[in-house]
Amino acid sequence: MDFGFSSAVRLKRGWQFDIVFRTGRRETGELVRLFFVERPSDPTLVGVTVGKKIAKAVKRTRGRRVLRESFRRLLPWMKDGVWIVASLRENGLSASARDIYLDIARSLKRRNLMKDDWLGIDWEVDAK
Repeated sequence: MDFGFSSAVRLKRGWQFDIVFRTGRRETGELVRLFFVERPSDPTLVGVTVGKKIAKAVKRTRGRRVLRESFRRLLPWMKDGVWIVASLRENGLSASARDIYLDIARSLKRRNLMKDDWLGIDWEVDAK
């Protein structure tokens, strides 16, 4: 199982984020808000954001790092053809990486964005 998070699986361009924000659907979790749009002809791509209004640069950087780590652990089981942007909510700034991972996993499962062979929510998935 590949648990990498290379630049090939990231949303990088502003227009890609715009498509997801303007035309996508949303799933609001306790700590993270997910925006997603289904694009069957494209691979699954993930972007992360932390708004400037909710924290200074150091906390925003940690927030982005934790979001990327959560998606790194979940990416092998996410369905193909979906663009997702995860936005950290203000109460997520003080949460642990494990709690953010759990919140994202629950939100993806609720929206049926995980493959059928997903083993379930497991923070230690890449340690096995």
